[in-house]
Order: sequence, then C-alpha cells, then structure tokens
Amino acid sequence: MVAEAEVVCQKRVPVLDVPYFGKGSNIEEIDEIVAISSPVSSPKLGKVGLPADLPTPQLDVKSVEKITDPSIETTTVVQFVPDIRSGSFADIGPRRYMEDEHIRIDDLSSYLGPLFKFPKPSAFYGVFDGHGGPEAAAYVRKHALRFFFEDVDFPRTCEVDDVFMEGVENSLSKSFLLADLALADLALADDCTVNSSSGTTALVAMIFGRHLMVANAGDCRAVLCRKGEAVDMSEDHRPIYPSERRRVEDLGGFIDDGYLNGVLSVSRALGDWDMKFPKGSSSPLIAEPEFRQVVLTEDDEFLIIGCDGIWDVMSSQHAVSIVRKGLRRHDDPEQCARDLVMEALRCNTFDNLTVIVVCFSSPDHLEQPSPRPRRLRCCSLSAEALCSLRSLLDANAKW
Repeated sequence: MVAEAEVVCQKRVPVLDVPYFGKGSNIEEIDEIVAISSPVSSPKLGKVGLPADLPTPQLDVKSVEKITDPSIETTTVVQFVPDIRSGSFADIGPRRYMEDEHIRIDDLSSYLGPLFKFPKPSAFYGVFDGHGGPEAAAYVRKHALRFFFEDVDFPRTCEVDDVFMEGVENSLSKSFLLADLALADLALADDCTVNSSSGTTALVAMIFGRHLMVANAGDCRAVLCRKGEAVDMSEDHRPIYPSERRRVEDLGGFIDDGYLNGVLSVSRALGDWDMKFPKGSSSPLIAEPEFRQVVLTEDDEFLIIGCDGIWDVMSSQHAVSIVRKGLRRHDDPEQCARDLVMEALRCNTFDNLTVIVVCFSSPDHLEQPSPRPRRLRCCSLSAEALCSLRSLLDANAKW
C-alpha cells in the first residue's frame, strides 16, 4: 500500500494488488488502490460523455519519436506478443513527507470493461512525483482514469495501426492538459483543495499489443532493457538541458543556478499555478508531454519507470543491470523494484523513491544457486587425550 498524502511516518510502503470497481456511468475515483494486476471482475461502465469543444494543446508538443532497431527482422516483430507482469515499490527516503504517487494496471482491457476495446495485451502505468506539497500528485493519481480515458476521446479498437497510435498520442496530450487545468481550478476555488504552489511531474506508459508508448512531462524516467542494454524512453525535462533552456528563454523565462525562474528544478510539470497565472497566458513552465514509442520484440526484456530520486544517483544502465540480474535470479519484478530503491538509498539519494518494473517475458533460465561447499570442522585434543588415543592404538596394533 503506497503512502497516502497524510502519512508522514511510514518508511517502507509496498503496494497491494487490489482491484477497484466502476460505479454507475463514471469510472470510480482512485483512492486507496494504486495497483491492479488481475481484477476480480470487470466493471460495467455506462455511456461516457466526451466534451466536443476541448482544445488540443498546441504548444511545444513534439511528434512521436519511434525507437527502432533496423537489425530486427519483420518476422520476429510479428511473432512476439508480450506477456505482461509488473511490480512496484515506494519509499519515503530521507524526506519528511511522501509526495510520490503511482498506479499500475497490467490488464487494462479487462479492468475497464467492454466499453473500451483495446488490442491485447493492454496495460497502463503512471508515476507522479509531487513537489510543493503532496496535493497535486495525489489528485492526479486519484482521478487518473477519468483524465486519461473518460474525459478524452480515447481511441477504441482491437487493431493497432498508425491511426490508432496517433489517436493515443492526441488523447494523452489532451489528458495532460485536462489534469493541469483541473489543478488550476482547484487552486482558484474558495476551499483551495490544491495549493497553487503544489505541482507534480507525470510519466505515463501504455502498452497495446506489441506497441509501447511513453508520455512524459518532468524528470521521471522510463528505461527499456533491450538485450541487456538501456534504452531511454523519455528525456528528463530540466531547465539546464539545451533544448529546454532555449524553449524557456524563448517564452520569457530564465535559469538561475539550474532552477526555472530561480524556483523550480523542472521545466515541465502539472500544477504549479503560482508560476503559470494568469490562466491561459504563455508560461515557460508547461504541462505538454513529449512522446516516444517502440514496437516491442523478443529482445525487449522489461521497462523501468522511476522518479528522479532514482536517477539522481544512478545511470539508466546501472538500473537495468540490477533488475536484469535480479530477474535471472528470482524472476520477481516487485523484488527488483525494491532492490532499485535500496540501491538508491545506499547511494545517498535525498528524495522520495518510486519504481515500477514491467516485464515483457520470463527469463530464458533462472540462475541456479551454487551449492555450498562443505565446511570441515577442526578440533583440537588435549595432551591427556592424545596419550589415551595413542595407548588405544598401540593396544589395537598388538592384536
């Protein structure tokens, strides 16, 4: 069970795989549950109303970057079907408060029910790294399924093609904007449910058939393991990086000691409306995600999704090596997620820690533990015992 916003004393927060259900015609808000592996029953959802006049974000949304390997034959791509399973682990780290949130659903089609038709397998994962308080991350996680599926025209089909993936990208862009605007409304509300200085980064990964798409706004990171090599499926949005610095400065912002406008260590995030007001004005801090997608093959072993507390102290390749070694030893993605968190703590990370490990297949073989060598015990005899033993041997020799 992941730590809720008000829990500040819990140090280790493992995730419970418990299903939650739809109610009426709306998708139920996510409250206590953050991980769905195999739901007990599929919720039956009513007709979902979709807003027709919702604008599509235009600002700085880059086209999908497809990561491919030209050495892979087409026949291999066609035959491979991912066998998805996942595990996650979160830890408060050295911080006083837990501001990370995450969600993982290994079987999206079964969970959402017959109204949403997706290619199989289908899965949905998200990591939300809050800052300026836990409210923004908790709100986005709680309403994630509404933002990403109910309130947008998410494509529904059993076939994956370019048209479908383009529709997924457009829907995700709209979802990030919807969540950002919802946080603005809460910041302006009389009860101020979410403080205007509270924000969150967001990284979402979706799998449809053999297609993996990652949408990212902020400095969480997704890393694909391909034949043991790390392939970054997202780019950290930090103000010091050249592409982000140019965009920030073009929009009137500045970088001071690595911080956007001297305040924020990321250049993209949801919320943080004290830096974006007035609503609708141009701001150097944006919520638009960047996209990367790949067609999975037999060479693709697993995906790691982690908050910046992990990547601040280890490289993508280091993380891949730890998980790969663990899977070959025990084939348990949740234990691998825990191992990554423990390694980050050992490396003196200073942040909250959240990791999701998504496996696409089982390892070819599990390493057998090497047999323990027999230990020979040595003992010593007193002088009196040696004399008695010698006398006994001499007596036996006379016989």
